[in-house]
Amino acid sequence: MKVTALQKYKGSTYEVELDYERKIYLHIDIIVDFSVKTGMELDRTKLREIIYASNFRRAYQYALYRLDYRDYSAKEMTDKLVQTYKNEALCLAVVEKLKKVGIINDARYAEKLARKLVEVKKYGYIRAKRELKLKGISEFIAVDALEKYSESFVENLMSLLETKHARYLTDKSDRKSVEKVKAALVRYGYGFDEINRSIKEYFENYEAEQD
Repeated sequence: MKVTALQKYKGSTYEVELDYERKIYLHIDIIVDFSVKTGMELDRTKLREIIYASNFRRAYQYALYRLDYRDYSAKEMTDKLVQTYKNEALCLAVVEKLKKVGIINDARYAEKLARKLVEVKKYGYIRAKRELKLKGISEFIAVDALEKYSESFVENLMSLLETKHARYLTDKSDRKSVEKVKAALVRYGYGFDEINRSIKEYFENYEAEQD
């Protein structure tokens, strides 16, 4: 097929007419990269190559636009791109390029998210790890990101008991209230053993203060 017309459409986009019928729209970078010009003959293979490059560029620019607002894990960005461009192979290739140039980095993303989950939301290890994996972070990276917070988990659990749940912990014989607190802390991602240990310590401190 032949390029029968080439004219500026809007901005940096050009309208390319093929065989006086079909029209495609290409960014000037694609026009230059493939030396597209009026009278140029294109076989199907070359046309597919041009269209792929054009779609890749659009998807890449869209990804950069999204990343201006917040960080994404590789899986999050892949899912976001597939929703828009429907071509999983192309979207994976875009994300691979973003990873290669360091714009998307799951380890860096996991480190920032782990800090928020532990220091701000006060989640326990179980919940924090689950939240990381829901974002597409691998087991290895999630464990590594949370490793340095072992002491923070203990401190956060006691802090939750002393602040958010203190009104329910005035009588250790009140099993209903104590079990309510335990259930809430399980939802926060703390394990049964650490919850029981911390509540025991809480009541010991509470009783000492009452004496």
